[in-house]
Amino acid sequence: MKIMLTGGAGFIGSHIADLLIKEGHQVIIIDNLSNGKKANINPAASFYHLDIRDESLEEIFGKEKPDVLNHHAAQVSVRDSVTDPIYDLEINIRGTVHLLELSREYGVKKIIFASSGGAIYGEQDYFPADEKHPLRPLSPYGVAKLSGESYLYYYQNNFDLPYVALRYANVYGPRQDPLGEAGVIAIFSQSMLTGKQPIINGNGEQTRDFVYVEDVARINVLALKDGIKGPFNVGTGKETTVNYLFTKIQSLAHAEALEVHGEPQKGEQFRSVLSAEKAKQTLGWEPKVEFDEGLKKTIEFFKANPVRRISR
Repeated sequence: MKIMLTGGAGFIGSHIADLLIKEGHQVIIIDNLSNGKKANINPAASFYHLDIRDESLEEIFGKEKPDVLNHHAAQVSVRDSVTDPIYDLEINIRGTVHLLELSREYGVKKIIFASSGGAIYGEQDYFPADEKHPLRPLSPYGVAKLSGESYLYYYQNNFDLPYVALRYANVYGPRQDPLGEAGVIAIFSQSMLTGKQPIINGNGEQTRDFVYVEDVARINVLALKDGIKGPFNVGTGKETTVNYLFTKIQSLAHAEALEVHGEPQKGEQFRSVLSAEKAKQTLGWEPKVEFDEGLKKTIEFFKANPVRRISR
């Protein structure tokens, strides 16, 4: 199968590309390298250095004629979306609709979309949240991801273009950018291993559902199955406080960092945890990598790669 993967040089996208290629698929990566890294790109993939809003993307669709669009390119920071909602809209809504129009025009058979469970549910009414939970995003990033799902539903119902929306919990693992604003595990790990002081936002009792990136890559492959469509949560169903996370990484990294708290961040919910029962029942997917194992692998990666500045 020929799969066009936007954001394929990024943290999650590059792991997906590796697994798709391992499974025998042909992968075309579209990435402007604003977040992604050339070093992440699988040499077996075709690569186009291009922004998803670029008009010349139509030429690539015409040339490659992909069977599936896997859309992971995005403005990924909740905090940046609060600071600059216009830019977030440009990338996460306008860019997505541009891809949907090209997919419709050039006969793409299916779209897999990287959505966000935490960001679109907002403050939860019950724990863990399933796919029927009310959708109340608290940030422009969450609004944009929900808008993307709404556009996908429109294209599915009006143009027979089926989609799968993968509502991720907090994804972590090797290759995550520790110098940006997203990815608390990467940020804490990098800071502690390099002797810098990480800051815990708020009182640290906020919770997140951490899912390992290799498990996330696996559900992207399973989502290719015929007849699979609609939204799926991708999480572990387990809550971890940021304070506990800080202490755990501090222990594994043998760091002497102090527990320093800063101001809470706007647009971030207090508790977030997802039920992935639908994915288990429908796709046979469930997370395989336990949290402690994933943390150890992640910290070992950052030990071996202490400075991960983005190379454009």
